[in-house]
Amino acid sequence: MPASDAAELRYATLTVGDAGDGVLVVTLDRPEVLNAINTQMGLDLLDLWTRLAAEPERARCVVLTGAGERAFCAGGDLKERNGMSDETWRAQHEIFERGFLALLGCPVPVIAAVNGHAFGGGLETALACDFIYAARGARLALTEVRLGIMPGAGGTQTLARAAGERRAKELILAARPFSS
Repeated sequence: MPASDAAELRYATLTVGDAGDGVLVVTLDRPEVLNAINTQMGLDLLDLWTRLAAEPERARCVVLTGAGERAFCAGGDLKERNGMSDETWRAQHEIFERGFLALLGCPVPVIAAVNGHAFGGGLETALACDFIYAARGARLALTEVRLGIMPGAGGTQTLARAAGERRAKELILAARPFSS
């Protein structure tokens, strides 16, 4: 992919770089909040995956990672969600769902390079990728159930496909972090 193509992909919450040989490196870039997914990041990711589906020649492969050393992605930005009206929350969730579906349907292989914690929507994002490679110290979990929230981006299905139904039930219902 020409470097100019990567330069065209500019986002408020993502950094996109060309690693050469058609490899696009996409970094979730909100390290101050452990790369939590807010509405803007949801819009940015939806646009990115939609563009790659429409123009798969942009890249041969995408590596998705998180900025900073502590987290790949902490999941949904609950501070942004706090105080949202039901209508605003539903609109945000629609953006998130469309983004996850666009990632799942992306014709370009996507590798999650999980460089730190991946909780909630962060783990769901990784599970929507074609491959996951996690750093030795990475911790992963669908912790929403501790808050009485159902994993809302397909995590209950994608974790079962990756780990098996019984192990997925254990991991989801316990909401305990597990290692790579």
